[in-house]
Amino acid sequence: MSELAFKPAVDLASMIKTKQISANELLELYFERVDRFNDDLNAIIVQRREEAREVAAAADEAVANNDELGQLHGVPMTIKESYDIEGMPSTWGLPGLKDNIATRDSLSVARLKSAGAVIFGKTNVPLMLSDFQSYNEVYGTTNNPWNHALIPGGSSGGSAVCMASGMAGIETGSDIGGSIRNPAHFCGVYGHKPTYNMLPPRGHAMPGVVSPSDLSVIGPLARSATDLRVATEIMAGPDEIQAHGLKLDLQKHKKAISDLKIAIWRDDEMAPVDRSVIEKVDLVADCLHQLGAQVNPDARPDFTSEHQHRTYQALLQMTMMCRRPQEEYDDSVKRAETLDPDDDSFYALTLRSSVGRFRDWVLNNEERNRIRWKWHDFFKDYDAVIAPIMARAAFPHDHRDFGERSISVNGKQQGYFVQVFWAGLAINSYLPSTVFPAGLSSEGLPIGLQIIGPEYGDLVTIGIAEQLATEGFKFVPPPGYS
Repeated sequence: MSELAFKPAVDLASMIKTKQISANELLELYFERVDRFNDDLNAIIVQRREEAREVAAAADEAVANNDELGQLHGVPMTIKESYDIEGMPSTWGLPGLKDNIATRDSLSVARLKSAGAVIFGKTNVPLMLSDFQSYNEVYGTTNNPWNHALIPGGSSGGSAVCMASGMAGIETGSDIGGSIRNPAHFCGVYGHKPTYNMLPPRGHAMPGVVSPSDLSVIGPLARSATDLRVATEIMAGPDEIQAHGLKLDLQKHKKAISDLKIAIWRDDEMAPVDRSVIEKVDLVADCLHQLGAQVNPDARPDFTSEHQHRTYQALLQMTMMCRRPQEEYDDSVKRAETLDPDDDSFYALTLRSSVGRFRDWVLNNEERNRIRWKWHDFFKDYDAVIAPIMARAAFPHDHRDFGERSISVNGKQQGYFVQVFWAGLAINSYLPSTVFPAGLSSEGLPIGLQIIGPEYGDLVTIGIAEQLATEGFKFVPPPGYS
C-alpha cells in the first residue's frame, strides 16, 4: 500500500473514478501514514478528519451515481497553513493569530474543492513565511524526511515534507523568495511558481488584506510534473472581479526535446553554487544535448546579475516590510537614518529599501519592467533556462538570528540569504519557474533544479519537467517511508 501513497494525484483520481479504490479507503490510508510519520516530521499541524471523511463519502457516492467528476475527485489533500480554509486557523506562524479562524475559503481552495480534492489538514510554515526553514512558536519545527536533523525548506516546508513522505496526494504553497521551490528542492519533490497573479491569491493573505502582494504568488507542490500542470490549471484564471473581460488561454507545450533551445545558467558570482548542484545542472544539460536539444551554457538575457538582484532585493524588502508591525518599521527607519550616505552595500540597500518611499518603489519598478522586456527578447530565441534554485542541498536546522546564520558552499561560508538570488531570477520578472528532482547528492540528499520560461509559459516549463521525468529525473521517495 505504500506505493499507492506515492502515486501522482491524477493517477489516484483515476483509480477512484474507475472504482479501483474508494475515496474513503484512500483517505484512511493517508490518515494511517500521518499517524505513523507525522510526529517525527511535524509537517501537518492542523487536521479535520471527520469533515474529510464526510467529503470522501460524498465523493464515493458521486462515483456510484455516475456524476460528472473533477480532475482531483476524491484525492486527499493538505494545504499550506497561510491559506484561508473556512473553520480552520490561519496564523502565518504568529502567536498573536493562533485564534484567527477563517470564515471563508480562499479562492484557490474553493477551486480545488470544486475539482474534487478532499482537504483534511494544513501544513507548517515559518514565522510570517519569511525563512528557508519552517518553524514557529505556534506549531514548532518541521523536519526533512531525508534527515530529521536538516531543514525542509520554507516557507512551504510542511507542504514539501508532506509530499515527500507520502502523507497526502497533492499540496499547494506560496512563493516570494523561493518558498515553493526551495522546499521542493530540499525534499526531492516538484514545485511550480506560476506567472505572477495568474493564480489569484485572494484568501492567501493576512487578516483583512485583499490586495495581491507584489512579487508573491501561490502554486502547487506535487510528486509529478503532471500533477503540477493539473493543479495549476485548476487554480488559474481571472478572479471574479476580472472575469467579465479576461480569459486565460495558456500556450501548450508541444515541442519534442530535440526541438528545444535551452540556456544553462549553472553558477554565478553573485551567489556561488556548490559543486554537488553544478554536477546536476551539467547532468541535465548533457541529457538534453544527447537527446538533440540545442543547449547553450553562455546565453543570458541582456542585463547584469548584480542589476537584476539589486532591483529584486529593493522590491522584495519594500514588500516584506509592509507585512511587519509598525514598531518594526519605525525601528528600521531609525537604523536607516544612521547609514553613511556613501554606503552602497547590500545591507544598506536592503535596509533603505525596507523603508523606501513610493518614489523608490516606482524607480525600482521601472527597472524591473526593463528587465522583464529583456527576458521577453531573450525568450524569442530560447524556450527555457535551467538553473539552480538553491546553493546546496539541505543543511542543519539553525534557529539563530538571521544575521548570525551562514551556509557552507564548497567549503566556504556564504551569507544565509545570498542564495535567494536564484529564486529572484524568476520572481522579479513575473516569470514561471518549475522545480524538478535532478537526483541525489553523494551524501544521499535530493537536489532540485528550476526551469524558467517566458511569462505565461507555465505549461512550457512544466511540460519540459514532464519530458525530463521520462529520462529519469523524477521523484524518488526517501528511505524509511514504505
